[in-house]
Amino acid sequence: MMILSVIFSVLSLFLFFCQLFTLTKGGRFYITGVFQILAGLCVMSGAAIFTVRHTDWQQASENPSYGFAYILAWLAFPLALASGIVYIILRKRE
Repeated sequence: MMILSVIFSVLSLFLFFCQLFTLTKGGRFYITGVFQILAGLCVMSGAAIFTVRHTDWQQASENPSYGFAYILAWLAFPLALASGIVYIILRKRE
């Protein structure tokens, strides 16, 4: 799921640049926003799966820890959703 989110984010970036030069004035970046929201949903799904299955992948210990990447994934989820919403609201100017 995390690999899919990276792919959707990169596609969103390329689509943004393509739409930046081809979109008419006043148009909205709908396609870019949809791909960015899909990336955010993939991040959420991947982090949720890791949360549920963490004990299956890690051996039992006294001090179980998810690690810093887990926190970064949950921080990336609302940021990706927010950027997708901003892309959808954003209008092209001159």
